[in-house]
Amino acid sequence: MTSSSTALLTDHYELTMLSSALRDGVADRTCVFEVFARRLPDGRRYGVVAGTGRLLDAITTFHFTDAELAHLERAEVVDGATLAWLADYEFTGDIDGYPEGELYFPGSPVLTVRAPFAAGVLLETMVLSVLNHDSAIASAAARMVTAAHGRRLIEMGSRRTHERAAIAAARAAYIAGFTATSNLEAGRTYGIPTAGTSAHAFTLLHDSEAEAFQAQVDTLGVDTTLLVDTYDITKGIQTAVEVAGTGLGAVRIDSGDVGVLARQAREQLDSLGARNTKIVVSGDLDEYAIAALRAEPVDAYGVGTSLVTGSGAPTAGMVYKLVEVDGRPVAKRSSHKESRGGRKGALRRHKETGTAIEEVVYLVGGEPDLGEHDRTLQIPLMRAGRTPAAAPTIEQSRDRLRQALVSVPWEGLKLSSGEPAIPTVFE
Repeated sequence: MTSSSTALLTDHYELTMLSSALRDGVADRTCVFEVFARRLPDGRRYGVVAGTGRLLDAITTFHFTDAELAHLERAEVVDGATLAWLADYEFTGDIDGYPEGELYFPGSPVLTVRAPFAAGVLLETMVLSVLNHDSAIASAAARMVTAAHGRRLIEMGSRRTHERAAIAAARAAYIAGFTATSNLEAGRTYGIPTAGTSAHAFTLLHDSEAEAFQAQVDTLGVDTTLLVDTYDITKGIQTAVEVAGTGLGAVRIDSGDVGVLARQAREQLDSLGARNTKIVVSGDLDEYAIAALRAEPVDAYGVGTSLVTGSGAPTAGMVYKLVEVDGRPVAKRSSHKESRGGRKGALRRHKETGTAIEEVVYLVGGEPDLGEHDRTLQIPLMRAGRTPAAAPTIEQSRDRLRQALVSVPWEGLKLSSGEPAIPTVFE
């Protein structure tokens, strides 16, 4: 039976570091670990924080049961003294961070973990696994939402990624502003609206397209969405209206030059009297394709592969670095992998109009003056291993991102390559 513990969702060297630290007596030193991205993926102007809620849940089940300990002993990963220490492990440190739905920029202290070295180092792999994946998906999804300009977006990527990653991707996309997901487990676990009707296989199953459409309408009602491009789209639309009537909910186009086809479909639907029937398009869409379709009569988009792969940036590139030991700043000096020492906080400065102008990262204890329109970014996420208050809901995270994007300078919302939407200033 599979254990419910998340403790082995980690790398081998986390445990060998722990074992060595226990042996030489430094495991209990009070440390600060910081999660940040040195840079944004190529072409990106901002990043979106997502996965924090999933991470906090995972930390609460990060403990070593008999099953995990038995495996580590059989595999000779660590010695007996370390196994005994792990048997009693429970994270009791403090965590602060950017809430889900917040924007981040190069150097933003997205997450700060304060704990003894032994307790904090064990979380590194899991923290990065969750935040890098979910933030990459949310960042790509937010760009698609901006490109869609208020039109509905349905996440449909379950068949293009790992079955568990699909659930996390649906959650991240919903935070970013997607309307619904095709993934039922995401609907059950996170309360995300689900959507879906039929695939080409259902049409091919029947002896005629009309029979397939009639079966779907009989089951789901005339407000359903009929897939009209299995054979000939023009004939498919005609048949759809003949079967469902002019009150048909929508037609979906999943192949071809969807812009041209959507225009032709709109003209044909209107000529048939189905003026309120909507047009849904899908099939290898990304933010650039969605933006290119803005002038076309498209009412909703179904997005799969590009979303669940981060639309070319499948990781947020975040790192988890030790920045303070017993109150003393420490910093990595390796070429191209530098880090800044000391525990840090951050605030975002805004104009009176609400437009963001810079991200200010500072050493805790040396906070800069907070202007009238500025706001601090980190919030308490855990105290002594427990969440201090009710975590933000997924709907609140959606609202947070919506408001944050309104504050981004217009130039920073463009899909073209360029500098981050606002600069990061280190004080």
